[in-house]
Amino acid sequence: MSLKTVVLGIGNILLSDEGVGVRVIEALAGDGGWPAAVELIDGGTCGMELLDQLENLDLLVVVDCVRGGRPAGTPVALRGAAVPVFFRTRLSPHQIGLSDVLANLELLGKAPRETVIIGIEPASLALGMELTPTVAARLPDLAELTRAELRQHGLLAGASA
Repeated sequence: MSLKTVVLGIGNILLSDEGVGVRVIEALAGDGGWPAAVELIDGGTCGMELLDQLENLDLLVVVDCVRGGRPAGTPVALRGAAVPVFFRTRLSPHQIGLSDVLANLELLGKAPRETVIIGIEPASLALGMELTPTVAARLPDLAELTRAELRQHGLLAGASA
């Protein structure tokens, strides 16, 4: 049995580290060989347009920058009870759109069974198309955290990190 899974990278690539979720999706897509049950989506700054793609999922993995007062470049993984807190405290500029999408899916009875947030503390959200060196250096770590999450759910082969 394979789980219906989406790995959703969100972020504005015009605001330096804000685009990290999109950059992780680009890196993962470059790996190739993804199972049919796993869809990689560059969500950019989309909101309600994602409604159809996120309904009735077994697992939603969201990759984004997450502001939480940690040192810049600190990766974070939020699961379970921490996920609703993520949306209440607005740790990322995209949470409004994504929380609206997830709230609508909940009302329709089509919400993902499980949502995991993989993120990193940004160093800068200033205008610029490149990630800061601090966050860029951790991009492989975020990609690996994402792969490890999928391995934990039996969606990728290999040992869990």
